[in-house]
Amino acid sequence: MIKILYKPKIKWLKLLIPLLITLPPSGILLTKTLFKQDIPSSYRYHFTEKISEKIPGTTDTTKLIINEITFYKERNRLQPDSGLNHAALAKAYLKLARATGQNSWYLLAETTAQRSLQLLPFDNNGAIIVLARTAQAQHNFAEALRLSEQVLKSQPGNEDALSIIVTSNLAMGKLDTARKAADLLVQRIPSQASLTLQALVQTAQGQHSVAIDTFKFAIAVEEAGENGTSAWTRVALGRVYYKQGELELARGLYREALRILPKYPLAILHLAELETRRGNYGAAENYYNQIRVYSPGASTTFDHAVLHGKAKIKQLQGDEKSADVLFTEAETLLRQENSSINGSFGHRRELARLLLERGKPKDVTEALSLMQTEVKNRQDAQTLDTLAWALLRNGKHQEAMEYEQRIKVIDPSFDTQAKRISGIDYLGF
Repeated sequence: MIKILYKPKIKWLKLLIPLLITLPPSGILLTKTLFKQDIPSSYRYHFTEKISEKIPGTTDTTKLIINEITFYKERNRLQPDSGLNHAALAKAYLKLARATGQNSWYLLAETTAQRSLQLLPFDNNGAIIVLARTAQAQHNFAEALRLSEQVLKSQPGNEDALSIIVTSNLAMGKLDTARKAADLLVQRIPSQASLTLQALVQTAQGQHSVAIDTFKFAIAVEEAGENGTSAWTRVALGRVYYKQGELELARGLYREALRILPKYPLAILHLAELETRRGNYGAAENYYNQIRVYSPGASTTFDHAVLHGKAKIKQLQGDEKSADVLFTEAETLLRQENSSINGSFGHRRELARLLLERGKPKDVTEALSLMQTEVKNRQDAQTLDTLAWALLRNGKHQEAMEYEQRIKVIDPSFDTQAKRISGIDYLGF
């Protein structure tokens, strides 16, 4: 592990490149109640002049991205053989994909980046990074790593490539490698984004108190205008508190993320999950409904999670008929996303978890098959836990126990039973 030998001061950090990863959603008008949160002052976003009920930052962000797409489409019309312009357009498509969660934008980003590399096969790291990010979105982590390593050969300090190295290894369960990359990234640029990545790795290693301190540092060095990163950090920190049972603090952080970025899908999903856990099923369902309303008629990476979450609520309420309808809808979406038609977003684990929760005999058999395939792709704690669960449901108790032991090596604090109860971790990569 790379040792960090600096004690950065905030004034000095303000001069550094601030942003590595942003996950900006689209905007909505806020209610006044959302601005009053039961969280420590140090967790609040203090750049209040950047937040307005009249001018939500996320709406403006989305519009800016669309304007950027329009600009580069026109550039490509005038200069159809420009690889750089195609790379810039691909990057803009990727921004919109991450902002909206809509699968179609990811696919457009991928095809445009491929065209860029056809036109400019050398010194085109921008297009390669777009392909690496889309590979991640499709859960093809090995390909994302390969592409990132390719970029690092010519540009060793590329922050995007390093961040992909962190997140891909994190998803694959290679925590030591992820930790080294995260520490290197923080050493190079101790920004809010890089520190948040470091905290996520620490969390995956079960070092929750250390991770919380790192999250606090990440918030302390945040800068105005980087709303996507600021919201993301608070959701990630909220997840740590949620897992520790500190639900009010988690709720406050999720709501603070929404104050920063209205309509933020991750924050809304986690609020729905939290309210489900508290038994506030009406509130949870309202949160899920918000996600579907924001992208009418468009397929997003969150649709299956919304339907799955609503199915679980109906199940908990004893409405098995409605639950089965919603489970079936979620299953249909997941099967479409797992197919090779129009691109695959690799949600085998999510499909397996759904089948296990529904619990029909043919479902548990298929779930095991899905997880035996998925474990070849990633071996983080949640994936191993889902495989162990599938093994148990299929009567393979000894094999399940072996995977449970592997989980404890990765993260001694990982509560497998709690995972089975709480469902999908939407921060998974």
